[in-house]
Amino acid sequence: MSAASETSPPFLALAGPTASGKSAAALALARIRPIEIVSVDSALVYRGMDIGTAKPTAAERAQVPHHLIDIRDATQAYSAAEFAADAARCIREIHARGALPVLVGGTMLYFKALLEGLAPMPAADAQVRAEIDAQAAREGWPALHAELARIDPVTAARLAPLDAQRIQRALEVYRLSGRPLSDWHAQADPVSPIRPTQLISLEPHDRAWLHERIATRYTQMLDAGLLDEVRSLRARGDLQPELPAMRCVGYRQAWTWLDAVDAGTPQPLSTLIDTGVAATRQLAKRQLTWLRGLPARHVIACDAPQALEQVLRAAQAIPA
Repeated sequence: MSAASETSPPFLALAGPTASGKSAAALALARIRPIEIVSVDSALVYRGMDIGTAKPTAAERAQVPHHLIDIRDATQAYSAAEFAADAARCIREIHARGALPVLVGGTMLYFKALLEGLAPMPAADAQVRAEIDAQAAREGWPALHAELARIDPVTAARLAPLDAQRIQRALEVYRLSGRPLSDWHAQADPVSPIRPTQLISLEPHDRAWLHERIATRYTQMLDAGLLDEVRSLRARGDLQPELPAMRCVGYRQAWTWLDAVDAGTPQPLSTLIDTGVAATRQLAKRQLTWLRGLPARHVIACDAPQALEQVLRAAQAIPA
């Protein structure tokens, strides 16, 4: 255990795939003890992206303080290293106010950065990214995924062939440094990580249960105005589909669907639902793969009838 983890204030990490009930569990915990929530979600950092991110409502944010939400414009990037520094600061400040810090979310790279540390690696390079994007336009992302599998099989094994953002970053790091991304991750700073007092992982016994919840939630997002939200973002004029914010699951598929509408070749709404749900299921699959690699997690079956009771019991045992 690192020196940083030995002196870290008590805190709870509540992780899980999308639609596993993390936010509801955290809000239930807020009703029985003083907590503040730190979002571990790479989409919730963006202002103006509310429906497709299932962002906590104004009433929920009034019920319990939330942190690291709405801290970036959609044109801006937000790195895992920035998250780790911001989350560590939030943990200290929340504890000083006499509340329990509860880290809630499903962006596993953020959890990894905080709990295991990240090695410094090459910064983003616009020219290299443009070259990779041009190659992808010619050959397709599956071809670039195959290229990544040759140079960095460890990273390629955890990425889907159409995971453009992460494939691009892995290839970018290799082209800039000559070293695979997995090598950089393996050399994390041993002093920087901090360990949670408890790491609860909400994971379904039955994937079909999670898939049904994902489908229901995506349809509800469309009913709540997701397409209008994406239209508003497109109308700004300063956003492009290649930006990290617009690559978020749900937004990327809606943007592509609206491109077809603008081009005069609209697809039925069922096509958008199918692609949005499929992409979200793939995200959940990747999240579960990451979770299995997190150290000392306490797994609670989110599809079990007593799931919430188990989460609250485990969280109540954490000292103030």
